[in-house]
Amino acid sequence: MASASIVLQRRIEWSDTDASGHWHNTAAFRMFEWAETALFDRLGILEDVYGRLPRVHVSADFKSLLHHRDLVEIHLSVDAIGHSSITYEIQILRGDEPSVDARVVAALVGADGAPEPWPEAYRALLLGAGPQVPELLSSGIVEDLS
Repeated sequence: MASASIVLQRRIEWSDTDASGHWHNTAAFRMFEWAETALFDRLGILEDVYGRLPRVHVSADFKSLLHHRDLVEIHLSVDAIGHSSITYEIQILRGDEPSVDARVVAALVGADGAPEPWPEAYRALLLGAGPQVPELLSSGIVEDLS
C-alpha cells in the first residue's frame, strides 16, 4: 500500500515573480495548496475537509531559482496521519532539477476550531490510495488528424 500522492504541472506566471525576475518564495506555498486541493478532489473528500486544515508547521528548502514561464512539477504525497494531523512531503521540480523540498503539517479541525480526529475511512484512503491521476499541462501541439 502506498500513501496518496499527486503530481501537478504548472508554469511560473508573472504574478509569481518578484522585482528580481525570479519567482517569489511565497508562490511555492500556493502550489502546495493547489496540489492538496487536487489530491482531495481525486479522493472524493474535498467538500468535507476543505477549509478545515489550517497549517501548523511549514518548512522548505529552496534549491534553485525559477523564472517566468518555467514549467514545474509539484509532487505532493501524504507522509503520515496523526490523530488530527496530516503531514505532506512536497517537491517542486523543473525537469529533473529540484527547486523546493518541503514538509507541511496541517491539523483537521471542527467548526469550533478544535482539533478533530481523522475518520478511519479517510485515514485508510490517505495512507493507501497510492498515486492519483496527475494534472498535466497540454503540450500545446495540435496534430493534423486528417
